[in-house]
Amino acid sequence: MHDFLTLDDLDFEDKIVLLRVDINVPVDKDTKKISESKRISESITTIKELADKKAKVVVLAHQGRAGDYDFLPLDQHADALKDVLKEGFDYVDDTIGIAAREKMKSLQSGEVLLLQNIRFLAEETLELPPEAHARGILVRRLSSLADLFVNDAFPSAHRSHASIVGLAATLPSAAGRIMEKELLYDRQAIMNPEHPVVYILGGGKPDDNIEVLKHGFQKSIIDRVLSSGVLGLLFMVAREYDLGKETVNFLRNKGHLERLQAVKDLLIKYGPHIDVPVDVAYKLNGERVEITTKELPAKGLIEDIGKGTTQIYKAVIEAAKTMVVKGPPGVYEDSDFEIGTKEILEAISKSDGFSLVGGGHTLSAIEALRINERGFSHISLGGGALINYLSGRRLPAFEALQLAAKRYKA
Repeated sequence: MHDFLTLDDLDFEDKIVLLRVDINVPVDKDTKKISESKRISESITTIKELADKKAKVVVLAHQGRAGDYDFLPLDQHADALKDVLKEGFDYVDDTIGIAAREKMKSLQSGEVLLLQNIRFLAEETLELPPEAHARGILVRRLSSLADLFVNDAFPSAHRSHASIVGLAATLPSAAGRIMEKELLYDRQAIMNPEHPVVYILGGGKPDDNIEVLKHGFQKSIIDRVLSSGVLGLLFMVAREYDLGKETVNFLRNKGHLERLQAVKDLLIKYGPHIDVPVDVAYKLNGERVEITTKELPAKGLIEDIGKGTTQIYKAVIEAAKTMVVKGPPGVYEDSDFEIGTKEILEAISKSDGFSLVGGGHTLSAIEALRINERGFSHISLGGGALINYLSGRRLPAFEALQLAAKRYKA
């Protein structure tokens, strides 16, 4: 029994349904073209289900944020949706004005309408409680024409924005299929997971990983950590390995060494549970060179874990019952340094354990290296939202859905 409503709990036939999705996707800085994304294809699943249930579906979405190069209208997203939804789909260059409202009123059952980028309205991105947003113009205008609200925007679940929490405070509300699946799988990784629990953390964002580790260890969730990427390098520095001038300069220039004390604190408290690379790879004269920690410092920038580390990590993965994966072990975009990432991800995909995989670069690595996606229990579409959840921080969108469910069942 869920503590939130799903698409199975409400009657959508002939109802105007506000559906908040997250189809915010990467944009080419020069051409301003959006890239294909699982966020769009996965969102279409919920859109089609609501249309099949004879709902009048009004889709709310955003792209980018004000001031950034990817802050764009949703014309390209509309084209992507129309390619799939065909004649039952329409798009309007308006959000809460007369044009949008008239289009909403004229919707027929089973039809889908995409409104303009909701972040074009400054009110959308104010961080306010649900009841405050409920009194705003954006929420009042949209909810006055609608019967139900569905939130399927898990990647934005950590935002207390108007369309994320305000609409759930004014209308009967349910989680869409993406939101439902994310919440169920994420809970499985955090609440009473099957042990041993192994966190496999790499990539270039050690801040996120450090927060995830602090919470996981404090709550006695984590049994073992396999570190790589920048986090692995910081653990190596914390253990007083001399990584070499080029790697140390890289860490310093990127500001990563500012996290060194936090990493040292983790080693002091939880050192026996944290695995650090035993060998690394760098490029010398155009060739991949592997050295053990005893052979440090490296004569070039360290960009991958070595084969020894890979084998140790694969053995731990094979015995794991629950795995949380974030960040590739190496610079997989360079074929000379894809080995660690490819072998670790393949080992996880072949494991019998439960695996929760997150982070945009991890998803990109899975696609680029053609790892079998079906081998993972769940690939999260959430970046910041997933990190917040794994770090023990609140998800305003989920809290709003919980409160909406209580009101509906009362």
